[in-house]
Amino acid sequence: MKEVAILIHEDAVLSTVSGAMDMFIHTNRLFKETGKALPFKVNLVGETPENNFMRNPEPYIGYSDFKSVAQPGLIIVPAFYGDRGTTPQKHQKLIDWVSSMNKKGAEVASLCSGSYFLAEAGLLNGRSCTSHWFDKDDITSRYPEVNFLSDMVITDDRGIYTSGGAFSSLNLVLYLLDKFLGRDIGVWASKMFSLDMDRTSQSHFAVFKGQHQHNDADILKAQHYIEQNHQQQLNIDEIADHTNMSKRNFIRRFKKATQNTPFEYLQRVKIEAAKKALEKGAQNINILMYDAGYNDIKTFREVFKKITGLTPQDYRKKYSRDIPEYVGVDIYSNSGMLN
Repeated sequence: MKEVAILIHEDAVLSTVSGAMDMFIHTNRLFKETGKALPFKVNLVGETPENNFMRNPEPYIGYSDFKSVAQPGLIIVPAFYGDRGTTPQKHQKLIDWVSSMNKKGAEVASLCSGSYFLAEAGLLNGRSCTSHWFDKDDITSRYPEVNFLSDMVITDDRGIYTSGGAFSSLNLVLYLLDKFLGRDIGVWASKMFSLDMDRTSQSHFAVFKGQHQHNDADILKAQHYIEQNHQQQLNIDEIADHTNMSKRNFIRRFKKATQNTPFEYLQRVKIEAAKKALEKGAQNINILMYDAGYNDIKTFREVFKKITGLTPQDYRKKYSRDIPEYVGVDIYSNSGMLN
């Protein structure tokens, strides 16, 4: 039996806690109904044994404070509401406990923004991880030793697991069931919870935000120039001239400020324009391609799929509808209010 500790605290996104709990509960029920030993013992673990944030009458769920937990086999860290810098610090005792348990052999998994707790514990240094795609710039800025893979739904790096944004984090729980209990249980859980076992990318959910969070005024000027003229046949020499820099110096500074080369950035801006047109219902791919600044349909399709994980036609089928104005807003900051 694997002992699973799911962290619980006042800032936890309870849907990530209850979703993971549900999957472990139903898996235990399956084993009980088939006469097999239960595979999991699940505890909600917090700073106090009461953990009144979420009560569940299920016999498969226990409650304890972290000081009373001897050695779990797996710790699951849920997503959280609030500021990305101050909220993890508020729960430093839990983070220290996660770190100490990992040193004693516990594996650790984060759901969505729970990856910040892992990064604060130093568990992601030199490792690959993912989280909500919205967090890419912030995580790479705060934790430069982390290899952040924003397009991945799950990562598995030497006993440290991370997952993509919001409800896609349940794909990690599905992955863990499959890994710990075998493919038959994985397939059963995939059907039971209507989760796609083959889902690996969250890149088509991402909204490119422009990567303006730096202090290089000349590079910011270049970014604005690209964004305003992306439909033209721009080249790197022209953009460098616009900022009065040599091409070599321009590429070096651009990469340092944005973590992308100027060419990569231009491609991202072009594809974001194409995505928005498809979301509004654009029907003619050729016209859309020219409006985005491409003149070769094969290249356009290849770049579009590389960045989003979908073809233009598939993206339109998924997202051609009226899009709320708040898409791309950080819904996890400051008590979870849109701002």
